[in-house]
Amino acid sequence: MESSFQWYLILLVAGLFLIGVEIFIPGGILGFLGGLALVGAVIAGFFAFPPPWDFISAVAIVLLSGACLVLWVKFFPGTRIGKQLTLQKDGSTFKSSGNESKDLVGREGVAVTDLRPAGIASIDGIRIDVVADGAWIEDGSPVRVIAASGNHITVCEVKKKDA
Repeated sequence: MESSFQWYLILLVAGLFLIGVEIFIPGGILGFLGGLALVGAVIAGFFAFPPPWDFISAVAIVLLSGACLVLWVKFFPGTRIGKQLTLQKDGSTFKSSGNESKDLVGREGVAVTDLRPAGIASIDGIRIDVVADGAWIEDGSPVRVIAASGNHITVCEVKKKDA
C-alpha cells in the first residue's frame, strides 16, 4: 500500500473516531482534533489519488461530514443514548423568581430533591429553586415557604403533629 494512501485512511478513520468520541467526552478538544484529522485526510487525498479522484475525495469528505452532522442533529436526540445525554424538559414548569416570590410566603409544597441546603421544591405544582432553613430536608418531605426575597426562597420542613 502506498504511504500517502495509508495516511489518508489513518487520518480519515482517526477523524471520524475522535468526532464520535466527542459525544461521550464533551469539551471540544477531541472534536477539534477530529476536524483537523479530516482536513489532513483531505490534504492526504490529493497526494493519494490521481486527478480527478483527489478532488472527488475531498468533496466527498466535506459533503458526507455535513450530511452526517445534519442527520445527527435531527435523529440523535430521539435515540436511547441521545435521550440520556440531552435535556428533555424545556424549563417551562420552573418558576422565575422575582417580585412575585413574596406571594409564596406561607405556602406549602414538597421537596423534589434533597435540600442540602439548596435544592428544588414543588410549590403549587411549580418547581422552584429553594434553600432549606437549618437542617437538610429529604426529598418527598413537606415544606413551607418562610421567607422570600428576590430569587432567594427559604423553606422549612413541615413537621407532622402526633395524633
